[in-house]
Amino acid sequence: MNKLTRYDIKYLSGVGPKRAETLAKELNIKSFYDMLYNFPFRYIDRSTIHHIRDLTGSDIPSVQLKGRFVSFNTQGEGARRRLIGLFSDGTGTMECVWFNRVKSIQQTYHTGVEYIVFGKPTLYNRTYNIVHPEVDVYQPNQGPAGMVGVYNLTEKLRNRGFSSRLFQKLEKNLLESEAVRSIHDPLPLGVLHQRGLMPIYEAVHNLHLPTSIASLQRAQYRMKYEELFFLELHILKNIKGLTKKLPGHVFARVGDYFNNFYSNHLQFPLTGAQKRVIKEIRADMGSGRQMNRLLQGDVGSGKTIVAFFTALIALDNNYQACIMAPTEILATQHYEAISEMAEKIGVKVALLTGSTRKRQREEIHAGLLDGSLQLLIGTHALLEDVVQYKNLGLAIIDEQHRFGVAQRARLWKKNSTPPHVLVMTATPIPRTLSMTVYGDLDVSIIDELPPGRKPVGTYLRFENQHEETYRFIGQELAKGRQAYIVYPLIEENEKLDLRALEEGYEIVKEKFPSYTVSMVHGKMRPTEKDYQMQLFASNQAQILVATTVIEVGVNVPNASVMIIENAERFGLSQLHQLRGRVGRGADQSFCILMSKHNLTKETRHRLEVMTNTNDGFVVAEEDMKLRGPGDMEGTQQSGIAFNLKVANLVTDGPIIEQARADAIKVLDNDPTLSSPEGRQLDAHMKMLFSHTINWGLIS
Repeated sequence: MNKLTRYDIKYLSGVGPKRAETLAKELNIKSFYDMLYNFPFRYIDRSTIHHIRDLTGSDIPSVQLKGRFVSFNTQGEGARRRLIGLFSDGTGTMECVWFNRVKSIQQTYHTGVEYIVFGKPTLYNRTYNIVHPEVDVYQPNQGPAGMVGVYNLTEKLRNRGFSSRLFQKLEKNLLESEAVRSIHDPLPLGVLHQRGLMPIYEAVHNLHLPTSIASLQRAQYRMKYEELFFLELHILKNIKGLTKKLPGHVFARVGDYFNNFYSNHLQFPLTGAQKRVIKEIRADMGSGRQMNRLLQGDVGSGKTIVAFFTALIALDNNYQACIMAPTEILATQHYEAISEMAEKIGVKVALLTGSTRKRQREEIHAGLLDGSLQLLIGTHALLEDVVQYKNLGLAIIDEQHRFGVAQRARLWKKNSTPPHVLVMTATPIPRTLSMTVYGDLDVSIIDELPPGRKPVGTYLRFENQHEETYRFIGQELAKGRQAYIVYPLIEENEKLDLRALEEGYEIVKEKFPSYTVSMVHGKMRPTEKDYQMQLFASNQAQILVATTVIEVGVNVPNASVMIIENAERFGLSQLHQLRGRVGRGADQSFCILMSKHNLTKETRHRLEVMTNTNDGFVVAEEDMKLRGPGDMEGTQQSGIAFNLKVANLVTDGPIIEQARADAIKVLDNDPTLSSPEGRQLDAHMKMLFSHTINWGLIS
């Protein structure tokens, strides 16, 4: 298989140097291998001939018609010139329109000749037309084509004469070449037989040129399995390498700091989930290998207290710890909560952010170097080269997906032996995705909320219900509560969104003249933003009008209402994070999703998911189904190549589990992949993942 990467695509029959240059620029197809694995993204059944008279409605899928061109004429001049062919099948007429290669098309197609025309009809001026149709001379002795692949095409490819039909022709030439006919199957022979998988040549042939629907489905299953097998093998081999190569500090004891705080100063009993997670972390840090653990916990589940206990284990073993957060607001919130707890047991804590003054910085740097400063909390400022520790033993990274992997890697340079790493996220990750994205991390889940927390009541309301919503806010404010009102701020609509936010701020002030209203958005100066936030946090302001800058890092237990304007413009994960800003106290809290009336089916479903559940893992599963894994927060930071051509991490969970089980067996029998079969697997895996870095080692 690897030898196909050495065959330049320009030597494939039908390509040549000019087309090869275009393919490389537009689709990164440079070799026979690249072309072979450039699969269709969907398939169309071309076994049926349709009639023009039967076309109805405005949303018609691609159709196949048989008939003749009645006339051709050109319209417009220069760049606006187009060719229009009037096509008739005896039941009606429609227009075929070409905007490119007009002269060539005029010379190719003629009136009176019977053709098969294929494309997607659209309604324009009460007449159906097909833009840039596929046209073939009708062959009476040949039946309809059957299943045909549709390939990804860019505008530049179309302008240079590329079409799905041309790709079919090129793939046919490739499949008939001696190089491809003799390809070696990259999957182990035992796996092929055990899983009943289609051999590689038969699979790629059916993916490009399906012989039947059943054969296409078998080929798709085989290719999904292949992609997922090598992805899991790559992850698992790295895990074994990590376990073998990276020793860690041995934190053998749980001492005075931990026990004193647990026995004498813990205000609320830990939940069963928090206790379980702390035990998992303790076992990791005492094992002699570096801990790389992901802590998942829904908003309000108590991750901060777990992080504090984890830090105390490091301190009890005479090591320092640091906690890094993505924003100054969140870092300050952690500092305020943790320093209050740390003070009770004599632990010295400091806060380091971009706003920290020079004199304070100098004191922090000195305290880190002489060991008197035990726990440092901060933002990206912790990564600066000047920040050096006496003996850093633990790094905790909160909302880790907001840090670039290269930034996180710099933490490793803070000690000769890499510190234990705990990464935390309040964005629950579906199991099949976490198994792959964070396959090289151990995962702990806090799946239980602290006692006394009530689920946030979530309701969908529409534009004409604003007055009713304002009355409800007034009722909550009268009880002494506070409220958030959130507006979208999307980059492509930045000016319009800011105007809507500012107009909303004025309306809210007018509706609630006896209350103080503060406003926050990401375009404000940090000092002004922090001042406005502090007004709300201290209850000097009762209403906070804001953008999603408050999605993470604002903890105001007295706030009981979250209004999200234009909720239809937010993703599920973001809506869930925003909802997590309320419900942090003992009082019943509410989240009201304000939306326009005219919603698509998918958008309505998304908003209904929010009204039906408070479970972050249910929300995450639905989010992944709607958006796909590549769009999930954090997946692009993981370092895993999500360049899956056939497999789908959302729908192919059972195949992932099979592939992972088989990859485990392979590595159990041949941990270093040094057998003849293992060397072939390793070579293929290195080819697939040559452009990725094992960032799991530092996250």
